[in-house]
Amino acid sequence: MEHLNVLVTGGARGIGAGIVEQLAGKGHNVAFCGRAAVETAEEVLSGLRNRFPGKFIYYQCDVSNAEDREKLVDSFLADFGCIDVLVNNAGVAPNVRADLLEMSEESFTRVLTINLMGPFFLTQLAAKKIMENQNGKFHCIVNIGSVSADYASINRGEYCLSKAGVAMATKLWAVRLADENIPVYELRPGVIKSDMTSVVSAKYDKMIAEGLTLQRRWGMPEDIGKAVAMLLEGSLAYSTGQVINIDGGLTIERF
Repeated sequence: MEHLNVLVTGGARGIGAGIVEQLAGKGHNVAFCGRAAVETAEEVLSGLRNRFPGKFIYYQCDVSNAEDREKLVDSFLADFGCIDVLVNNAGVAPNVRADLLEMSEESFTRVLTINLMGPFFLTQLAAKKIMENQNGKFHCIVNIGSVSADYASINRGEYCLSKAGVAMATKLWAVRLADENIPVYELRPGVIKSDMTSVVSAKYDKMIAEGLTLQRRWGMPEDIGKAVAMLLEGSLAYSTGQVINIDGGLTIERF
């Protein structure tokens, strides 16, 4: 399998860390970013470099900021030479889970800017760079969406709206980039054990035990990482625009 240069946003913890770990294990060169200072990622980088042969770098970046996005892509190109794959994983939940009647404009703007606007315009930047350097390798864009694109949660409506937007962005970019031979995919995690779900851990423990998911366990970050690694093998190269649910059967309609 060819080794690719991959940029993963929000890869320092949670689902992003699971993606980085799995891609590193496949021999890919991986850069990941987050809003925390570079020093905070030294332990993670050291662990990756001690176990895997690829090249690994962390960048400080707020994907909701245009200057940060441009700096991120420029830094990646300077360090890796070219970009083969972008994984749009960075995302946030509302700071306060508020009923729709109480949701603030500040929370709405924050979540939509980070979860939707940031990855949309980062894709725009990365796609142009990929198009400029068609090097014969497999290229793709992977968006990490959520089952919340379809499932309404009235105490975190801004998150649901952002992920519904990611679903349409996936379709839009799949159409635009098809002639450029750059497939675009969306992975939709279900209930995943991460920082984001830690505040409702007891609630989901009970729901999973009672049959929320067909497979009665939490999803883990490595479950998402393995799916991304599979896509990078090019096995679904003829499936641009498709959605893959990584949800333990949560979204299967049943009596």
